[in-house]
Amino acid sequence: MLVLTTAFLALGTWQVQRLFWKLDLIARVEARIHAAPDPAPAVADWGTISTEKDEYRHVTVTGLFEHDKSVLVQAVTERGAGFWLLTPLHLSDASTILVNRGFLPSGQSDSTSRVASEIAAGPVAVTGLLRISEPGGAFLRLNDPGNDRWYSRDVAAIALAKGLGPSVAPYFIDADATPNPGGLPVGGLTVINFRNSHLVYAITWYGLAIMTVAATIALRRRRLI
Repeated sequence: MLVLTTAFLALGTWQVQRLFWKLDLIARVEARIHAAPDPAPAVADWGTISTEKDEYRHVTVTGLFEHDKSVLVQAVTERGAGFWLLTPLHLSDASTILVNRGFLPSGQSDSTSRVASEIAAGPVAVTGLLRISEPGGAFLRLNDPGNDRWYSRDVAAIALAKGLGPSVAPYFIDADATPNPGGLPVGGLTVINFRNSHLVYAITWYGLAIMTVAATIALRRRRLI
């Protein structure tokens, strides 16, 4: 019983530590989202990018869109089912950053529906949130580059399939809600939601520890009767 009680207390304490870590993470992400945009990480900084330190950073970058190399990634949003439109942005230093320009409804995902937003021939400034690559695919669905079917925003796989070259950022940018000409795609739909059940888990483990102690006391009393 002592071993069980100690284990339950240790697990409860670990969950409390995780709770404070999660609350700190949420606070840091909130600060990033609402901060003034910084320049998107350049090539020299790519090796240090991490989920904990960089995801959801508010960034800005300027470059030329390569619309002919765009891909559609299946998505379900507050606007219903459809696709994310990911387009490579070619920078002046010859590097490339994938930009999630926004959401296209299922019935409006063909190129003619977004032609108005692709007429700009010069450099375009993009502001949005830095996101970490999503390798592999979605639940029970693997990306199929050969047939241009995408279920996750897998930067490396998309770069390889579209021949974007070796200098592609290991992240992508979710464009903000700045309207695109013609209304599509719709940006600014990033969902930021952190699951935080650590307090419930901590209470559960501590509760089990208390129950174990109570059961031990009850057993000892019975033996004394």
